[in-house]
Amino acid sequence: MSTTHHDILRERVIGLFRDTMPFHDLLGIQVKQDKQQVYLQCPWKDALTGNPYQKILHGGVTGSLLDTIGGLTAALQAVSQTQEEELIQLEQRLATMGTIDMRVDYLRPGRGQEFIATAEVIRSGAKVAVCRMELHNERNDHIAFGTGTYMLG
Repeated sequence: MSTTHHDILRERVIGLFRDTMPFHDLLGIQVKQDKQQVYLQCPWKDALTGNPYQKILHGGVTGSLLDTIGGLTAALQAVSQTQEEELIQLEQRLATMGTIDMRVDYLRPGRGQEFIATAEVIRSGAKVAVCRMELHNERNDHIAFGTGTYMLG
C-alpha cells in the first residue's frame, strides 16, 4: 500500500500534537492511535492533583485533555475531507487553528491511574468543526465529557 498525501499530512498533524507542545509534556499526554481512532492517554501523577484530600485529577487537566483531543480530532477530520489538490492550503490554515468555545461537564471525580480522552466530530465545515469529547479512566469510568467548537484556520 502506498502512502498518500492525506497520510503524510495526517502524520504531520499527529506529530504536531505529540511532539511539539511543551504543555502536553508537562501533563504527560501521550497521543495514541488504533485502527478506529486517535486518542490521548495521560498517566496519573501527583502533580496533576486538584483535590489533595481526595487525590483526584485537577479540573483544568480534565479540560485540557478534552480540548486537546477535540482539536486533534477536528484537524484530522479536516484532512480526511479535503481534496488532494487543496491539502497544501489546509496545512497552512491549520497553523492558525484554535478553540472557539468549549463546554465541560464533570460527571464524577477524576480518580484512576490512567486517563483516556476520545473524541468524535459532530459537524465539520470548511472552517469550523464541532466535536464531542469524553474522558474515562482505565476502568472505563466516565469522568467528563465536553463539546468543543474549533476554528480550522
